[in-house]
Amino acid sequence: MTADAAASPWWDESVHADRRPFLMARGRVVAAVRAYFADEDFVEVETPVLQFSPGNEAHLHAFATQWHAPEGGAFPYYLRTSPEFAAKKLLAAGETRIFEIARVFRDRERGRAHHPEFTMLEWYRANASYEALMADCARLLGLAAIAGSVAAFSYRGKTCDPFAAPERLTLAEAFGLHAGIDLLRFLAEPGEEPEPAPFAQAAQEAGIRVAADDTWADIFSRVLVERIEPHLGEGRATLLCEYPTSEAALARPKPSDPRVAERFELYACGLELANAFGELTDPQEQRRRFEVEMAEKQRLYGERYPIDEGFLAALARMPPASGSALGLDRLVLLASGARRIEDVLWAPVE
Repeated sequence: MTADAAASPWWDESVHADRRPFLMARGRVVAAVRAYFADEDFVEVETPVLQFSPGNEAHLHAFATQWHAPEGGAFPYYLRTSPEFAAKKLLAAGETRIFEIARVFRDRERGRAHHPEFTMLEWYRANASYEALMADCARLLGLAAIAGSVAAFSYRGKTCDPFAAPERLTLAEAFGLHAGIDLLRFLAEPGEEPEPAPFAQAAQEAGIRVAADDTWADIFSRVLVERIEPHLGEGRATLLCEYPTSEAALARPKPSDPRVAERFELYACGLELANAFGELTDPQEQRRRFEVEMAEKQRLYGERYPIDEGFLAALARMPPASGSALGLDRLVLLASGARRIEDVLWAPVE
């Protein structure tokens, strides 16, 4: 794309002509995704964009709006950041395999791989382990590459074979390998919050910048971003798994070590594509975690989001399940050879 074209709006004919091959690839990838889940006996669902609660994670930011009732009164609502709460209510209602290609919205996000409105592929398997979702992710990478007519993914100087079996790496292994930190030493027991001071010292000894007011989560995120993520998904995809339970607010603890959770993230070419859980179904523990997250949100941003009591009630009826959310635009970006997320959106937010 020329400099003049880059300065033109997305609806300029020449700009659209440059983007159109990526958009055609998008259509083929979406069709391949739907075909995969149909073959796996999934039901495609549609859940509301308007939500009473947009989620209860400290660093998740939602767009707020209002509903004006016909009989009078204005009620606060949010544009969904994920279809997760509604999807789990459907599991409680009796559905066992569901997926949604959902438009979702997140404030404070825009960049080469972020957009304030984007498309999330979210799917759930009742009575299935989260390893089943790892297999789904591996299959989706290959199917997307075939649909996009690429033999390999390439992004910002990194390449990845979408047909190779992904590497599986725990957070403890990754911290030891790439940062020289024994992560397990600094994890808290179930129901407790980890202490930041000893973790901060270990991070400083590893050459990581630490501020005096950093929380444990701040330090964890900085090590992850600076030392771990640059090495993930190069050559082949990476399944980064067994996150600290304190960093997996909606995931169930691993039975053999409840300090870590059944959570994994999928990476290709250093780009995070998916976030998956063995789902937590204990409403009391879920409430406790939400309250911790909202206290942190209040401290950092001066606001908090309401807790969806219906969601907590549904958890008590929900079967054991595993679920994953995958950034469909990012997958299309890799499968089409595009350079940035706006290249694969039919009409980016202006």
